[in-house]
Amino acid sequence: MEELGVLEGILFVMGDEGIDLHSVSEIMEITEEHAKELLLELKKSYEDKSRGLRISYLGDAFKLTTKQEHKKYYEKLVVTPGTNKLSQAALETLAIIAYNQPISTSEVSEIRGVQSGQLIRKLVAKGLIKEAGKSDLSGHPNLYRTTREFLDYFGLATLEDLPNVELKEEIEEDETDLFNSIYKDESDE
Repeated sequence: MEELGVLEGILFVMGDEGIDLHSVSEIMEITEEHAKELLLELKKSYEDKSRGLRISYLGDAFKLTTKQEHKKYYEKLVVTPGTNKLSQAALETLAIIAYNQPISTSEVSEIRGVQSGQLIRKLVAKGLIKEAGKSDLSGHPNLYRTTREFLDYFGLATLEDLPNVELKEEIEEDETDLFNSIYKDESDE
């Protein structure tokens, strides 16, 4: 059924933040009652032993999470050599957190321009970042900061040892410049 696939995709995209019932119904353009039925149907399909995920209701939001009974395998993933290398995306996420901490997942995602929830979960699992309280923003998302392990991993004594980064000011263009081009439309000739 297409609706279940759409709902599953929505839950995946929302990652750590999850989504509430009202938002599901608005996005899918269905009633809250129908959204609830779909969530229950999808949740039931995840109960099968061949599935590695489940739908959890945490912090007033529905989220895709891993099954507790598979925890020992996920822990091995974190400590196994070869899986401990940091990707370019993970390094980018770490840098954003290090220079802007404490910071929420949505703020990191906004800076990076892509969803960063999964990377943040991986960095938490590796012990390089940790939760550092709740934001005052709507929904009170978790805030993250680097850990002592982060400092050790990069050979830093303190955060003050991070390299200084000079930010270039962006030049604001007049809105009309967005429509002007050095290229001419054939109809202009």
